[in-house]
Amino acid sequence: MIGGGFAGLNVALGLAERGHQGVLLLEARELAHGASGRNGGFVFGGYSRSEEALLRELGGVRAKALYRGTLDAVELIRRRTKHHGIACDLRETGVLWANWFRDARVLRSRQRLLSEHFDTRWQWVGKEEMRQRLHTERYSEGLFEPDAFHFHPLNYALGIARAAEMQGVSICEATPAAALQRKGVGWRVRTPEGEVHARHVVLACGGYLARLRRVVDASVLPIATYVMATEPLGARMREVMSGDAAVYDTRFAFDYYRPLPDTRLLWGGRISIRERSPQDVERLLLRDLLKVYPQLDGVRVDYAWSGLMSYARHQMPHIAQPEPGLWLAQAFGGHGVAPTTHAGEVLAAAIAENDPRWREFADYGLVSAFKPAGFFAAQLSYWWAEFKDAWKDWREGAKQ
Repeated sequence: MIGGGFAGLNVALGLAERGHQGVLLLEARELAHGASGRNGGFVFGGYSRSEEALLRELGGVRAKALYRGTLDAVELIRRRTKHHGIACDLRETGVLWANWFRDARVLRSRQRLLSEHFDTRWQWVGKEEMRQRLHTERYSEGLFEPDAFHFHPLNYALGIARAAEMQGVSICEATPAAALQRKGVGWRVRTPEGEVHARHVVLACGGYLARLRRVVDASVLPIATYVMATEPLGARMREVMSGDAAVYDTRFAFDYYRPLPDTRLLWGGRISIRERSPQDVERLLLRDLLKVYPQLDGVRVDYAWSGLMSYARHQMPHIAQPEPGLWLAQAFGGHGVAPTTHAGEVLAAAIAENDPRWREFADYGLVSAFKPAGFFAAQLSYWWAEFKDAWKDWREGAKQ
């Protein structure tokens, strides 16, 4: 395994659980350094690509099977947390999808699609109940996903790393893979201190590219997102929300946030082709927070950070074997906690048991991201989507 984020750790643990021996994981920095340790901690089903698109492209049976894999992964995360005693502040309080706009058709459409084609039932939340849950005039209706949860992602990653080590996996941090070469029927991985010979190699580097295979790196765009955590709010938290559900909204570049056990509010959002300094992240996100919760004016931000996610043009993960014995688990975008766990199970089963499920992702293979022009195109598409959201927001306000 090359890459010590959720994807690599889940493949390693999945192999160990299947009795596979000699599993080694190399991490260039420290475990979960990238998106795995810096994300918002939302755990729910689905991919960055919409369910509607999956249904259109794959048909009902295949789309449902891929989606079901992520729902099964949510349950696997629950079981592993309990079985291994991972202290990751797991909160079984669901996830709320809040409508930024007044037009509720997007909610009704998705609720119906999930129910009819994916056996998934999200609960309708009317305007009055939304005001009771979230103390803001910003949202209209919402959908509530009761089987979802949220947790501390870094602590969970470290927990499954410990579980993998206890089952025989060797983990080497601060050990970058410098080169990857075919050697006989297997592979040779060179590091600054030596080399590793392996029958199978899994590249799971996310947005922090290893530069080991040009075609692999060329298919991924590293995209930044931003997160901050406020000072502890204490009783002021109930000025913001009743209950402890995690929340995200219906815009393209949505806000996402959740209450933490120490009464901080973790707040994330925005999409960009570049990382920013903590000071810039704080400035941008604090402005976003106050648009929704002006009653928190004056709140202090204790931590702010950015991190890189990996996106493919088709918005689906690369779960593939581009060469014999060389496997990929990358491009999970901004929706990676459950899909990385599913990828871990799919690839572990493929390597240990010749399970063919990984082929179900064949429609979403390696396609060029057209870098460096792809970065500019991606930023333009993000700006255009944000403009459409702002235009819709303005039009609704003008009609009031």
